[in-house]
Amino acid sequence: MTEMAGFYYPRTASGQSSLLPAPPWYYSGDLLTVEYRTDPANVAALLPAPLELAPEDPGAVALIWADWQSCGASGDELLDPVRSQYRECFAVVRCSFGGRVYSRCAFIWVDTDFALARGLVQGYPKKLGSIHQSRPHPFGRAAPRIDAGGVFAGTLSAGGRRLAETVVTLRAECESNGFVNAHSMAHHRWMPSIVKDGGDSLAELVASGSASVEAGPAWRGDARLELFASPTEELAALNVDEIISGYYRQVGVTWDGGSVLADLS
Repeated sequence: MTEMAGFYYPRTASGQSSLLPAPPWYYSGDLLTVEYRTDPANVAALLPAPLELAPEDPGAVALIWADWQSCGASGDELLDPVRSQYRECFAVVRCSFGGRVYSRCAFIWVDTDFALARGLVQGYPKKLGSIHQSRPHPFGRAAPRIDAGGVFAGTLSAGGRRLAETVVTLRAECESNGFVNAHSMAHHRWMPSIVKDGGDSLAELVASGSASVEAGPAWRGDARLELFASPTEELAALNVDEIISGYYRQVGVTWDGGSVLADLS
């Protein structure tokens, strides 16, 4: 009998085929964020027990585009960019549990298998999609500057359908790139039983956040955001009632595990 190695599927004797290395996981990327308000009932509909609405500004939502480069502790992925580069777009709301406010990813799309698998470990409900956003560059006319007047756009598609698009025009530096995604994350991790009608073999509410963060200047600006209906996606249910602001920021974060808030099994 062979002893298997590897943090995640597929596990083999060598561990070479595993989609993911063991944490810590490191991320460097550019975040394009639009914060807006929707009817709090739309947020409540996405909060399974035992979560409740945040006590303040419960209808606040952040839709975030992210262009990432990531790696494990060895950094080997950085020498093979197909294993390190990916993009994602995710909708974040806020919630409360045990008297504390958390951020929560309600929907998220990524464009690589390793990013999807990593999210499932963390409790992010990741699906595959097509994500694009403007990339800044200090030279030439083919890229925006991270400066007043810089114009950044983002698009999200999945299943052959456009789900969201945004344009953000930067106006001035600010203290942070928003408040909705500023808390530790509260996520559910679910794994259905292999037995038909057997319920969930894994059901837990977990919390996690960044073990360390570096961040460049945050910029705030005007934003427009459109969401589009799809027969297989529900992002448009978080309809835009009022734009709060658009933001742009470059960040570096480390993820190194989380904690179980509640065993729901």
